[in-house]
Parts: sequence; structure tokens; C-alpha cells
Amino acid sequence: MSGAQDLAKRTAQGEATIATAYDSRADEYVRLGGSIDLMDARDVALISRWRDATPGRLLDAGCGPGHWTDLLHDGRRDVSGVDIAEAFLAAAQSRYPHLSFANASIRALPFADASVGGILAWYSLIHTDPAEVPAVLAEFARVLAPDGSLLLGFFVGESRASFAHAITAAFFWTADALAGLLTDAGFEVVLREEREREPGEMSARPHGALVARRVP
Repeated sequence: MSGAQDLAKRTAQGEATIATAYDSRADEYVRLGGSIDLMDARDVALISRWRDATPGRLLDAGCGPGHWTDLLHDGRRDVSGVDIAEAFLAAAQSRYPHLSFANASIRALPFADASVGGILAWYSLIHTDPAEVPAVLAEFARVLAPDGSLLLGFFVGESRASFAHAITAAFFWTADALAGLLTDAGFEVVLREEREREPGEMSARPHGALVARRVP
């Protein structure tokens, strides 16, 4: 087996493990964090502003139970959600039957080149091995139209350091480290956000967000 084939196999096995883990706890996640009403108002405001400023088709990459997908739809927008967890997708399709959801990896999105105006990847990279993040960002760049926009949410901490997430190993990032990878992938970072958590949020870990424009 070649090195590339071995990497592809390990990646597929890793994604299957993550999907199974999320499937086993999907009901819990939907109950505790599967509604916009349960989200921090600052996150809702940021994603809503980004949606309104981003023309074209929108993609929720790593959509979970679909609540952010529905916010992006806003009753009128062309939006799709993808995830690798079947239980999340079933919950999303049941709760939002007017929207389109698909079982797909963020490493191989089922969209044509330059066909999407904006991608929301809200904490969708946290389980991705840091060595594989550049390939995911390149895939985002592939499907984004020129001047398309990417909004990333992430946990702030020592860049690339792992921590024990409830599902499986996850990784911290700094805005500077992710911004460098985004630049390498053909993006221009236009907004950075980092903050501590407030009581009542789902996580106590510091929050970060980046908005980046796909350079033509």
C-alpha cells in the first residue's frame, strides 16, 4: 500500500470513528445544543451578519443537527448541510424537511468547483488532525467561488495541541496559526474574533472565529 493510500485509509477510519461516536450521543447533543435558542447570542449575531453579507449558495460544512443550517436559510436562502454522522443528519432532516442535507466528508465535498458563495464551518475542524487541516482548507477553496467567504469557529488554545473532548481527541488553534494556513490555501482573513466564555455556554473553553475571503 502506498503512503497516499495508507493516509486515505487512516483518514476514513478516523472519520468513521468520529461519526459513530457522535451517532451514539446525537440525542444528547440535540437536547443540549441543537437549537438556536441554546446558542450564545454573540455567535448567532456573527453568523447572521456573515450570512447577510455573503451572496450565493451557502454550505454548512459539518452541520450537526441542522440548527445553523436553518439559520443560514433564513426562510429564503439556498443552503445545504453536510455531515458524517447519520444520526445528526436524520435529526436535521426530520426537524428541517425544507432543507437539503447529505452524508459527506468536509475533505471531499459533493459540490462543483467555484459553486458555493459561502461556507460555514462552525467547530467542524476540531477533530481534524492539524497535519490534515491544509487539505480541508484547500477543499473549501475549491468549492468556493472567487470572493466567496468562509466562516470558521474553533477552540482557542496552544496551537495544534490536543485535548480530551467528550467525543474523541480535538485540537486547539490560535487565530494567527489558522490565518497562516488560510493564506496558504488562497484566502484573505478579513475578521478575527477571540473571547472567553460566559456562564451557561455549552463549552468553557475559549472561543475563536475567523472570516476569510477566497482570493480570485
